[in-house]
Amino acid sequence: MTIPNKESAYIPHSKLVDYLLSQTHAIGKSKSKFFRRFGFDDTNVAVLEQGLKKIAQEYEIIEKISIPYGEKYIIDGVLQTPIGREIRVRTVWIIEKDESIPRFVTAHPA
Repeated sequence: MTIPNKESAYIPHSKLVDYLLSQTHAIGKSKSKFFRRFGFDDTNVAVLEQGLKKIAQEYEIIEKISIPYGEKYIIDGVLQTPIGREIRVRTVWIIEKDESIPRFVTAHPA
């Protein structure tokens, strides 16, 4: 099963630049080290965004978790990197109550 409304999945730009690729964010900096090691940085944020969306759109849900704010979806997939490698990542998406569009929450090595 794939995530509902996967074609509309979105990632707030700040989630990428100020969190996932941030070298100073308290939680994001460890993830930043991982993604930067494979060539992702501030110059190719769009490549990372498209790769993460592709995971949401093409891979199966491995877990669905009901939370007070809505439904979280865990999706593992392969991300093509700027240095030509493929890496496995786990992504987390949420569809909030009274919403229908999946929003990116986080990603990390799978």
